[in-house]
Amino acid sequence: MIFDCDGVLIDSERLAIKVDVVMLRELGWPLTEEEVIERFVGRSDRDTQAEIEAHLGRKLPDGWEERWAPLYRQVFAAELAPVEGVVEALDRMTLPSCIASSGTHAYLRYMLGLTGLYERFAGRIFSVEDVERGKPAPDLFLHAAERMGAKPARCVVVEDSRSGVDAARAAGMRVLAFAGGLVPSELLEGPNTTLFGHMRELPGLLIA
Repeated sequence: MIFDCDGVLIDSERLAIKVDVVMLRELGWPLTEEEVIERFVGRSDRDTQAEIEAHLGRKLPDGWEERWAPLYRQVFAAELAPVEGVVEALDRMTLPSCIASSGTHAYLRYMLGLTGLYERFAGRIFSVEDVERGKPAPDLFLHAAERMGAKPARCVVVEDSRSGVDAARAAGMRVLAFAGGLVPSELLEGPNTTLFGHMRELPGLLIA
């Protein structure tokens, strides 16, 4: 079983999106929260930066993100929590599990540590840094399956973003798409995919 992190295990996206909008507006690309969700949620920082630079037609200066990092850390330290119901769901599940996230290893250690989830997955946390291509390419999920000694067709992925569900489908994996977050359910629908609205439903879906 492979979990995404942001929006699936930790309720970070609701907090980050407001800073994202301010940051993008100052960089010269004003987008609504809905537009940011559709374009960027679930993607890695490196892919997000590449798209911003392509839109602006210029490279962002080295260290540009350092101005915004304290704002993200401040809001996360004050308000970050696990997604509602996910701790209880994890307690009820016995399948081998891991994390495959578009975040960096440093980010994942920090964020999972804030929410008390790091020790649950220590040694089984895979990052976009581990592969050449991030989501929506299948590389990260295939890498996680290989490291866990599992065949892709036997894996179940829990995702909440369009790029994430696309990556899981491309990897040939069954998808449980969490529609209780920021991403509209119609962006998550597709083949080999089951939508659900609350983490309390998750354990039952694994035996469905």
